[in-house]
Amino acid sequence: MHTGGSSGWALVALCAAAGAYCLLRMRGGTGEQRREAGGEALMGFGMAAMAVPPAVFSPPPWTWALYAAVFGAAGLRALWAARDRPHHLHHLVGAGAMVYMAVVMAGSPGPAQGHGHGGSGAAPLTGALLLYFAGYVLLGGARLVPVAAVPADGPAAGWTGRPELARACRLSMGIAMLAMLLTL
Repeated sequence: MHTGGSSGWALVALCAAAGAYCLLRMRGGTGEQRREAGGEALMGFGMAAMAVPPAVFSPPPWTWALYAAVFGAAGLRALWAARDRPHHLHHLVGAGAMVYMAVVMAGSPGPAQGHGHGGSGAAPLTGALLLYFAGYVLLGGARLVPVAAVPADGPAAGWTGRPELARACRLSMGIAMLAMLLTL
């Protein structure tokens, strides 16, 4: 979702940093943890790309279909994973929100594929997603505050194996999703 000026660049930096940290998390942990970190990295980098200010880069119209296809596939993967692990439903909602934003952007008028719903009638879905991510951010923030120092799994784990950093990463992506949805 294109945002303007310095707030757009702050959102790009936040999402790209979260994506990069998630890539680093893929180096350790179990197979399931690596897959989850990979999905979060995809989300972070995808959100960063969508947040680039339109004055810098106005993507061609086919880009929005590509976003919708990539995040639609990520949503299907999350749905498949959620059958055994319900916490993946959040990934399904996040991927669905990315597909939704791509579809809205594709249908928006203007050279930069501008903002707003126009007459699409999609505002109730935006409101529902805003409520979901606001709740997710509040709950994630509450879970983050009391986290005590957890010893790493040894010297090799380093800062990529720290659960509070992973929670902070998820929280920052939730806040970024809220910001992006507000620009619709």
